[in-house]
Amino acid sequence: MNGLLHAARLPLKDGDLVAAVDLGSNSFHMMVSRYMLGQLRTVDRLRETVRLAEGLDGKGGLTPEVRTRAFDCLARFGQRLRDIPPQRVRAIATNTVRRLSAPQAFLVPAETALGHAIEVVSGREEARLIYLGVAHAQPPKPRQLRLVMDIGGGSTEFIIGSGFDAIERESLQVGCVASTRRFFGNGKLSRKKWNAALAEISAEFQQFANAYRSLGWDEAIGASGTCKAIGEICRTMKLTKGAITAEALPPLRDRLLEASSLDQIDLPGLSAERRPVIAGGILIMQAAFDALGLQRMAVSKAAMREGVLYDMVGRGGEHDPRESAVAALMQRYGIDAAQARRVEATAVRLFDQVADAWGMDEDDRVMLVNAARLHEIGLSIAHSQYHVHGAYLAEHTDISGFSRQQQQFLAAMIRTHRRRIPKSAFDALPDRLLASARHCSALLRLAVLLHRSHEADPIPQLDLVAEDNHLELTLPRRWLEARPLLQADLEGESGDIAGLGISFGYHES
Repeated sequence: MNGLLHAARLPLKDGDLVAAVDLGSNSFHMMVSRYMLGQLRTVDRLRETVRLAEGLDGKGGLTPEVRTRAFDCLARFGQRLRDIPPQRVRAIATNTVRRLSAPQAFLVPAETALGHAIEVVSGREEARLIYLGVAHAQPPKPRQLRLVMDIGGGSTEFIIGSGFDAIERESLQVGCVASTRRFFGNGKLSRKKWNAALAEISAEFQQFANAYRSLGWDEAIGASGTCKAIGEICRTMKLTKGAITAEALPPLRDRLLEASSLDQIDLPGLSAERRPVIAGGILIMQAAFDALGLQRMAVSKAAMREGVLYDMVGRGGEHDPRESAVAALMQRYGIDAAQARRVEATAVRLFDQVADAWGMDEDDRVMLVNAARLHEIGLSIAHSQYHVHGAYLAEHTDISGFSRQQQQFLAAMIRTHRRRIPKSAFDALPDRLLASARHCSALLRLAVLLHRSHEADPIPQLDLVAEDNHLELTLPRRWLEARPLLQADLEGESGDIAGLGISFGYHES
């Protein structure tokens, strides 16, 4: 299994291979690229139609047949990724895995088959990655606003962006697989069904359509397989040269509805594997054109997987989106930046002293730094139980650049950085992250405790030794004697930190 969270800032070198795996609700994709002179050059692509969303049952589970299809595909992808360093691979799961009632029951065997950790991202984070991929494939003009739309198997993302930055992001629970099942579940097509379905989806789009139209855009771009398929049908029917237009959609829809069932659909340029789900895709496209007043949409060759790769490039350089996202949260919630810097600096000092003994890596360091910056975020709600409020915010706020597991990791550290540690604090985390989360939480606890007084003066000497699950802290005697409250806190910490499965002691030098 590869690195824990793929969060490390490890600069890419010319010749390095990087890979992205996209566990979409319709298809699984893998893209391997080589980093050369600041650019990514595609080396290999693989795509398999898995139709993960097709296997969702009413209880949030997956049918055995679809699980098997998914694991077999991931095993084949894993063979191709075998020689790529773990920190250069990111696997992303989207809508269908988000909807599972017990995602770990799928993710654990899926990660075993792939040989790499799989991150589950929110709809808005998925939207950001989609926009990033499209922006790099088709560099935007200065000060130009773009609307990017991606119809996936289980969800559809809408993004308005400028340059390489997403300004507005929305993700709706409508996708080509899910909508085909929802509205044409018996396989039958009719104009009456179509109009009723169009009305339902259009109503869902109204929740953001007015705000998007008020902001406006200079061009619209469609990404991923469904948009490309619709563009190809328009081209083959000689309705356009490959774009999707308001004038082309009605004759395309009419041609679709000449069929009385899904298996009879006969659209020029449509592949056989996409035929079973194209009705839902065209339905969503028509609803989007109507709700947003679109006239023309170009089609991009790029999608989320390209965005994942460029996000990895950013993390390896000076453009890590997580740093700006955390900084924005600090400002939004009025976090005491000076105190956060003090806690961060001490947490990093402690980390550097025990990282080797505990087998911690740069991934862990990045997560610890972010937790130190955000540990007081809950104070914006109330001082009482602020660590509980902060954990909720960290887990449930959309934070650009973070997967669900990463936000749960942050939440666990914030929840346990003070007072007693509940047994359920780490329940949301997969087993592979537990040791790392507990170790990072212990270091954050000590850093916060050492700066409880909020004094600006640095700690003159700080020595921490880790041996198995025991921590021993050494502090200067004269410095400690001048802080009786800190001494009392240190005495009590040995009992509280035990909730992490770690024993603690301290002495004076």
